[in-house]
Amino acid sequence: MGLFLSTARRALAITAIALLPAIACAAPTVGNSNEPINIEANRMVSQENDNSVVFIGNVEAKQGKLNIRSDEMTVFYTESKGGKDNKTTSQMDRLICKKNVKITQEDWLGTGDRMDYFAKERKVVLTGNAKAWQGPNMVSGKTIIYYLDEKRSVVEQDASTKGRVRAVIHPVAKK
Repeated sequence: MGLFLSTARRALAITAIALLPAIACAAPTVGNSNEPINIEANRMVSQENDNSVVFIGNVEAKQGKLNIRSDEMTVFYTESKGGKDNKTTSQMDRLICKKNVKITQEDWLGTGDRMDYFAKERKVVLTGNAKAWQGPNMVSGKTIIYYLDEKRSVVEQDASTKGRVRAVIHPVAKK
C-alpha cells in the first residue's frame, strides 16, 4: 500500500508540474500561471514505464479562467537528472485529450474529438469535427492548428470528403 501511495503521489506531482505549461498555453491567451491547477477525473493511471499519466472519465482541468474538459487526458513527460544534487525532474513533452474535448478561456472556445499539445513547438492541434470560437465568430475544419507563440492558426479542410473550411464572422455593429 505504501508503494502505491508514493507512486500515486509522484504521479500527481509529475502531472501538476507537467500540466502547468500545457494548461496555461492551450488557448490563445495565457492566464495567471501562478494559480493552482485543479484536475478531477473518475480514474487516474500512472504508467511510469511509458512516462505518462492517464486521467479517465469526465476529466476537468482548471487553472484560473482556463478550463479543459475531455473524456480522457494523457500527459507524456520526460525525466532528466541535473543540478547540484542530481535530482530527477519531469518535464511535459505532450498532452493528448480524447473524446468530447472542450477548451475555454474567457470568450475563446475550442472543441474537437481530440486535442494534441506539443510542448517544444508550443502548438495545439484540434482534430475531429474541430471548431473554434472567439466571441460570436466561428471557424471549423478537419484540423485546427494553433501556434501559441505566434498567435497564428491554420485550419485545414477534409480533402477525403471534399469538406471545406468554414468561417462565420459577425461584423461589429455601429451604434
